[in-house]
Amino acid sequence: MGTQWTPMTLALQISVPLATIVWVHYNARSDEQSMNRSLTRLATTMTPKPNLTPVRDLKVLKFQIPAHGLIPNTSLQNKPLLIYRSAFPSSTNASQIESHLASVGVVDPQWRYTMYSTSHFHSTSHEVLGVCAGRAKLCFGHEDNPGKVEQVLEKGDVIVMPAGVAHRLLEDLSGGFQMVGCYPKGCNWDMCYGKKGEEGRIEGIRKLGWFERDPVYGAGGPTLDV
Repeated sequence: MGTQWTPMTLALQISVPLATIVWVHYNARSDEQSMNRSLTRLATTMTPKPNLTPVRDLKVLKFQIPAHGLIPNTSLQNKPLLIYRSAFPSSTNASQIESHLASVGVVDPQWRYTMYSTSHFHSTSHEVLGVCAGRAKLCFGHEDNPGKVEQVLEKGDVIVMPAGVAHRLLEDLSGGFQMVGCYPKGCNWDMCYGKKGEEGRIEGIRKLGWFERDPVYGAGGPTLDV
């Protein structure tokens, strides 16, 4: 392995003041970081924009789901579970969904993954899920809840999940089912299962604000009509 040059060793070898080397070293790093940030912005700008289904033509499913044990579902805020059918064209990829949602500015895309096969919900944040690959049967409200909702979701669909609504994967119908997971800006999501000891967290759902702009359509969209 060759010599590992640091500002100190370089200064000793070439008899240049250390402060000068440090300035050059960190200025170069700053330039590199600035270039990386610029390239990231450029990549986002260059991501082709998807042709959204016009909101007037969008098929929206709305579900009120009763509480089940300690799982509140939609009972605390009375905001429905929303499913936007084919909001994005089936040709849209994950990067395009992330780029679009980030550009609307209501939510931050945070992950790409499937849905857990255990019923769970979030008490600290609403959730927006954009299906970016595959087709799957999902359960909302808990599988043992007589008032549960089961729906098949596929690429291009969007789920707007109010805090408190339990959800789980029932069956990956295509293999490789994947979603882009997003949360309102400033919110951190948690994991709850309707177990004893979660009562305080569940009560906090009452205080969560609802969307002031639609996470997919911005100024006009289904979340503003509920």
